[in-house]
Amino acid sequence: MPSRDRQGPGARGWAIFAVASLGFLLSQFYRVSATVISPQLSQDLGLDVSGLGTLSAAFFYAFALSQIPLGLFLDRVGARRAVAALSLAGLAGAALFAGAQGLGQALAGRALLGVGMSCNLMGALALLAAWFPPGLFATLSGLLVSLGYVGNLLAATPLALMTQAWGWRWAFLAVAGLNVLQVAAFWLVVRDQPAGRGCPARLAKSPFAGLGEVLLRPAFWGICLGSFFRYGCFMALTGLWAGPYLITALSLGEVGAGNVLLALSVGHILALPLSGYISDTWLNSRKWAIAPSLFASALLTLALGLPGVQASPWLVGAVFTLIGLAAAPGQIMYAHVKELAPPERQGLAMTGINLFTMLGPAVVMQAVGLVMEGGAGGPGGLADPAGYWPAWWLMAGGLALAGAVYLFLPDRRPRGR
Repeated sequence: MPSRDRQGPGARGWAIFAVASLGFLLSQFYRVSATVISPQLSQDLGLDVSGLGTLSAAFFYAFALSQIPLGLFLDRVGARRAVAALSLAGLAGAALFAGAQGLGQALAGRALLGVGMSCNLMGALALLAAWFPPGLFATLSGLLVSLGYVGNLLAATPLALMTQAWGWRWAFLAVAGLNVLQVAAFWLVVRDQPAGRGCPARLAKSPFAGLGEVLLRPAFWGICLGSFFRYGCFMALTGLWAGPYLITALSLGEVGAGNVLLALSVGHILALPLSGYISDTWLNSRKWAIAPSLFASALLTLALGLPGVQASPWLVGAVFTLIGLAAAPGQIMYAHVKELAPPERQGLAMTGINLFTMLGPAVVMQAVGLVMEGGAGGPGGLADPAGYWPAWWLMAGGLALAGAVYLFLPDRRPRGR
């Protein structure tokens, strides 16, 4: 029988790639959907700056905590069953959030959404590893994440327009309806691995076997730190605080803010597969694709506080677009940790990184809310652009620290394996 590398994934493999990408797209929408509707959330649910941070962080805390059992048992139950079952919880969370009448219901809905979306990326990466050649993993994972980030586009100008037309609750339910169709298609199309391949030997072992081998590697914790600040700062900005900053502090309005976030998402989407390809081919390196991007993200975050940038909507849009470009190489961290881990523990290593990836936004979102508490605020955010400087310094410092640590991590040469 021809090997999978030579035979290729076939039509089912690409169908699995498509339906898994749609699932990640919806996960991305739910993550950042609070940004452009933050004024309505503040008004309808009676939230202050700290309450907004807590509400948005609930998704990420629940998502992150779900990675602990998910990392141990994903390889045992299979991506198909894990993703489908958790997605049902996510649908219940979407309905609860759309009908929330207070902070408590909204928090429960966001938490259920976090649990429900917790396997959409890890399950998709597990399916990529099973259906596609290893040499394409970084490129295809970048393409998958790039397609998934179309969800950020939906949560920008389109969500702002839908909210103006229908209200945020019905707009949210419309996306949840699409989610129902995606879950049904996922269950019908996906198989955990190509026909004829036996059950992996690791499924017969304890899920805790080899755990220490991963946790005792310093490189694992260095990549965790990088992923924590890279994604934490990116999502804290685009998933919540960019909304109040653009809408209230810079007076761009909801559609104007949506347009800026749309430009950021387009830049990010274009850079994701390109950065994976550059890492696989031109640089032949993981470390030197990631470390410079962390330092660039730190400098661009500080640029948001410059009066010259704030005075021009075009410059604001350009800086946000560059932030999207600079954050893209961070997705290569999954390939980096996968290649440094023992083969039988790669699923655990990737979900371990994902735990810190999702803890990052939760912690940074709340930290930004706390450091901005003393400023003069409008509904849902600070009205004075200067009041955001503590947030910019907090995020830039974390990104610079992550970049400095990454310089000391072992590299991985994709073509040298």
